[in-house]
Amino acid sequence: MCDLSVERSIAHYFATLDEPRSAIQRRHLLSEMIVIAIAASFSGADGWVGVETFGQAKEAWLRTFLQLPAGIPSHDTFGRVFARIDPAQFAACFRQWSASVAELIPDEIIAVDGKTLRRSHSRGKGLAALHLVSAWATANRVVLGQVATDAKSNEITAIPRLLAWLKLEGCIVTIDAMGCQTKIAEQIIHQGGDYMLALKGNQETLAAEVEEAFIDADARGYVGVDSEFIETVERGHGRLETRRYRTLGDLSGVPRSALWEAMNMIGMVESRREVAGKVSVETRYFIGSLGTSAARFARAVRGHWGIENGLHWNLDISFREDECRVRDPVARENLAVLRHIALSRLKNDGTKLGIQNKRLKAGWDESYLSKLLFESPQRQGGQDASVTANISGA
Repeated sequence: MCDLSVERSIAHYFATLDEPRSAIQRRHLLSEMIVIAIAASFSGADGWVGVETFGQAKEAWLRTFLQLPAGIPSHDTFGRVFARIDPAQFAACFRQWSASVAELIPDEIIAVDGKTLRRSHSRGKGLAALHLVSAWATANRVVLGQVATDAKSNEITAIPRLLAWLKLEGCIVTIDAMGCQTKIAEQIIHQGGDYMLALKGNQETLAAEVEEAFIDADARGYVGVDSEFIETVERGHGRLETRRYRTLGDLSGVPRSALWEAMNMIGMVESRREVAGKVSVETRYFIGSLGTSAARFARAVRGHWGIENGLHWNLDISFREDECRVRDPVARENLAVLRHIALSRLKNDGTKLGIQNKRLKAGWDESYLSKLLFESPQRQGGQDASVTANISGA
C-alpha cells in the first residue's frame, strides 16, 4: 500500500475550514470526518447512513492513516456536523482543489448551467429545492465551482458570483439563454475570456435581429460576408443526426450588438434528427466573441452540451442526486460539493470503467481507493475532438 497521509489527500485542501463545534462537543476530528466522507463518496455512499456504513466497513483501513479517537462517527453525527460547516467555506476549499488539478488548456470550454435537486425540498419547512449553478471544464472534466440558489430564476445573480471566482483567461464560457445578459458578457471579457451565449425569448429583440440577419445573408448566398459553415453527421442507436453550424461576422443587421462587450459574431445551429422514420428539425441562435471560425463555434456548442452528459447525467444516474432526501439547507449544499469532488476525481483517474463501476471498485479495492484519495488526477489535455467535419467558407 502506498504511504498514506491526510496531508497528501484531497481533504488537505479543506484544512482551513473553521471548526463549527465548541470544544466540549468534539469527539471526532473534523479533518478525519471530511476524509471519511470523501472516501465514502468515491465508494458509493450517497447519504450520511452510507457514509457511516462505509466507515464501519473500512475502519481497519482508515486506521492506517487516521487517528479515529472515538471510532467511526454515526450518521447522525455526520449529518449534524455537515449541517454546521459553512457552505461558502466548504465550496471555496473545493475550488482550491479543482483549480490545482485543472490544466490550463487554450480554448478550454467552461460550460455554466444550473440543475435543481428535485427531492431536496421540504414543504413542511417552506424550503424550496436546492438549485445549483455549476461551472464545468469540458476538456479537464472537472467541476470548477458551484453556487447554490433556491430558484432557477436566481441564476442571473448567481452566475456573476460564480464567474468571479474562476480563472477565465484564454477560455470560452458558454451559458444558456438565462445567462444571456450584457453584464455577464462584459464580466467574461474583463476576466480575459470569450463568451458564447444562447438566445431565446429573454432577449426577444436581439433574437429577432439575429434571425433576420441570417435570413438576409442566406438570401444573398452569404456572398461578400465573413461567414463559415460546418456540417456534422452522427449515426447510432437507431437515429441519424445532422447538424449545420453557420457563423456570421457581419453585424450591420444587428443594431443591438453594439450593447454587448466585444461581440463580433452570431451563430446558428440547425439540428435535424431522424428516429424510426420521424424527422424533427430545430434551429437555435447564439451570440459571441469567438470570431467567425465555424470549427470553434461548433466545438463551443457541443462543449456546452457536455455539462449535461458529463456532469448532470452522471450526478443523476451514478450518484442518484435527484433521489437524495437530505433536506437540511446547509448539509444538502455541502453534500452536493462532496458529489462534485467524487465525480471530478473519478472522471480523471484513467481507469476504463464507467462512473458507477468505478464507485464499486473503490468500495471493493482499497489500493484503488487509496489512489483516488492520495494521488493527483491524470491530466486529460488536448482538445475536444467530438466535432470533425469539412469546413467550407461561404
